[in-house]
Amino acid sequence: MTATLTKPPTKPPTHTVDDTVNATVPDNVDRNAATLAAAPTKPPATRRRSVLADEGHPTVRPPAAAHLSDEQVAELGRELDAIRDAVVADRGARDAAYIRRVIKAQRTLEIGGRAALVVSVFPPAWVAGTAMLSVAKILENMEIGHNVLHGQWDWMRDPDIHSTTWEWDFVTPAASWKHTHNDIHHTWTNVVGKDRDVGYTMLRVSADQPWKPFNLGNPVYNMLLAPVFEWGIAVYDLEIDEVISGSKSRADLRRDLRAMGVKVLRQFSKDYVATPAVAALTGSALPALFGTLTANAVRNIWAHAVIFCGHFPEGADTFTEEMIEGETRGDWYVRQMIGSANISGSRAMHLMTGNLSHQVEHHLFPDLPSNRYAEVAPKVRELCERYGLPYNTGPMWKQVGSTWAKIFRLALP
Repeated sequence: MTATLTKPPTKPPTHTVDDTVNATVPDNVDRNAATLAAAPTKPPATRRRSVLADEGHPTVRPPAAAHLSDEQVAELGRELDAIRDAVVADRGARDAAYIRRVIKAQRTLEIGGRAALVVSVFPPAWVAGTAMLSVAKILENMEIGHNVLHGQWDWMRDPDIHSTTWEWDFVTPAASWKHTHNDIHHTWTNVVGKDRDVGYTMLRVSADQPWKPFNLGNPVYNMLLAPVFEWGIAVYDLEIDEVISGSKSRADLRRDLRAMGVKVLRQFSKDYVATPAVAALTGSALPALFGTLTANAVRNIWAHAVIFCGHFPEGADTFTEEMIEGETRGDWYVRQMIGSANISGSRAMHLMTGNLSHQVEHHLFPDLPSNRYAEVAPKVRELCERYGLPYNTGPMWKQVGSTWAKIFRLALP
């Protein structure tokens, strides 16, 4: 499903919003986000801007890109377009085979994990079952669910692996997440006041966010959020702050609460009713319940770490609204590059992060198949070096430590 794109104007438009339902978006911004924004059942809380120009400049460029001329930014944009176009032209059978292998492995692990928990009265079975279920949940959320919902595999035309039909193993409904994540976050990446993902309306993660006494609890809130991350995202996706401000109607909130209630019932039935009930036949009900609780907590802590490392470590820039006024296509690319951070590591680590360890590449090309980010990354890094832009990357321990250090530091005025 695609949004109709119009030819960019010759003069750079400002970021005044496009009030039409089918707002146009950059080519590489998720089409499903635009489709979702156009759907009458899910109006966007933040209206979308008009199409970006190929030429011009914003009112002020971010400090990390202030040395670039308009011509350099435009050329950078063209080079990134060429990288994306090459992958699109080449994607095919091997990519389809990859995602189908991952889905098959994930489902095998989940079935095996739940089967082991049925006899988890025996400690080795509990350990094996909990471990397999934890890995299965991580794979489903990160490499499969997140990326399928981005429309990365829609080109396959497989109704079973499509952004419009996939419902993931996460408390928040897929439609709500696509709205807040694909439509809002990936459009307004790290723009304070527009991207609600900057601190998730709870944490202070940028010096551009005004300090309030509430922020003294920054480290505590983050520590409590990690093991229940899926629940935090579910509540966040309700956009209660938007209801309070009047940007979202109470009728829409009631609709989203109903959808969330259906999803919660489904998740509870699967993890905390069905599996323990079957396990009760072997006297393993309580161990099985504890195993599913543990698997969800492990997945939540891992997902929290990966997401926060991709957006909030030192060196990942945030932006003011002035910096996006008049933003061109090339400047949009620049914002994604300097506002994101990568995690270095092994192929197994990249798989377990859903290839969001390549967060820079994901934000540049959110609809490209995730298995292609590793081959794109060296080209993007070379462009950053050539144009004098930072390329934020480091091992997991470094990025986690950097993120937590920032969260502690910004708890204070």
